[in-house]
Amino acid sequence: MNATPLAVELLHFFGEPRTVVEAQEHFSAYPRAPLARAVEKLRTRGLLEAPRGRGAPPGLDAWKGWNPVAGFFHRATRDVPFVEDRPGEAPAGSAARARRPGAVRRVKGAKRVALPQPREDGELPEVLLDRRTWRRFSPRPVPLDALATLLGLTFGLRHTLRLPNGERLHLRTSPSPGACQTLEAYVLARRVDGLPPGLYHYAADRHQLERMARGASRRQLRQYLPTQDWYDSAAALVLITAVFPRLWRRYDYPRAYRAVLIEAGHFCQTFLLAATWLGLAPFCSMALADSRIERDLGVDGVTESVVYAAGVGARPPGGDWAPTPRAKRGRMSR
Repeated sequence: MNATPLAVELLHFFGEPRTVVEAQEHFSAYPRAPLARAVEKLRTRGLLEAPRGRGAPPGLDAWKGWNPVAGFFHRATRDVPFVEDRPGEAPAGSAARARRPGAVRRVKGAKRVALPQPREDGELPEVLLDRRTWRRFSPRPVPLDALATLLGLTFGLRHTLRLPNGERLHLRTSPSPGACQTLEAYVLARRVDGLPPGLYHYAADRHQLERMARGASRRQLRQYLPTQDWYDSAAALVLITAVFPRLWRRYDYPRAYRAVLIEAGHFCQTFLLAATWLGLAPFCSMALADSRIERDLGVDGVTESVVYAAGVGARPPGGDWAPTPRAKRGRMSR
């Protein structure tokens, strides 16, 4: 598509959420009807996005220096229609005809250096090799001390450092950009021994759960994780949100949005490894019903937004669902 000067100006103007009326006032030198048609053409070409209605976040004016790049990505990837994708099924359409890329890159002509085999003895390698994404769970509840250990080791504030300028930095077990500690954790507890079913916030500084709502159901899990119905029998789901103002004060450029997503990945992997070490069945998912989750959490999707989810259940009887390279797991329970 060849872009006209007007199209370029309109795209720049709509770098933050604005109405057509505001555009007509701003571009008063252009006739109103042709201007409205130009806006509609950009929308139908997928270059502009109309508000999604109830549940969509309000304008992203607060994002300031992160706009328009990070703001557009944040809005454009919310509440997407997820497509059912069953493991083992071939993709449909053009994806089925596309050649599958290789799992690793080969550098042609490069001299190869053989390396010693990696060490696999000890508890850490065992946990790393045993980690799997589980999609089957026992109906047995997860012990409260196991959930407490998971939350404490993953999200708990472990240390506080005071800098010479008086600023305090809080440290956790996973890296955080600038030690800003962007993330919060909420728990939808269904089957946890000694914990009434409900939606909780994890207070990372006090190592306590704060109940926000009573009750939790399989239907709720399905609503939170669209097309991921194999997770609806899990014992608990942890919803990971990002509190963006914690990062804005230090990093006012849009690349920092990447840091938020990477931070969530760090914390999620810590959660998965800790759950594996405890002999539980962990999983993670980015198939999120953003607006539905955020309404239940009472967050606005702008200053705080859900970015990831991880969950856990008891391992099902009769062996492991996913094969592992180890026949014996030592202290791991089933």
